[in-house]
Amino acid sequence: MKQDEISEQSTQDAIDDPRVIQIANKIKELRIQKGYSSHENFAWDNNLNRVQYWRIEKGKNITIKTLLTILDIHKISLEAFFSGMDELPMP
Repeated sequence: MKQDEISEQSTQDAIDDPRVIQIANKIKELRIQKGYSSHENFAWDNNLNRVQYWRIEKGKNITIKTLLTILDIHKISLEAFFSGMDELPMP
């Protein structure tokens, strides 16, 4: 398997992981609670790349660093972000 194929497969595996989807949905929920109906406006107002932010809300291409940046924008801790999330088993 080539490196590109491995990378593409691991990206697809992450998207299929219900835990990743749960995190993505929570990020979208925080944006909506902040009064933004559009991911583009939220990204623009917070100096985030619009395409990258859209991907994050879809459960693609999120890094710990980017998650921390988003949580800083919302002034929310990791503990608060993850509290109340269902503990799902590993796929």
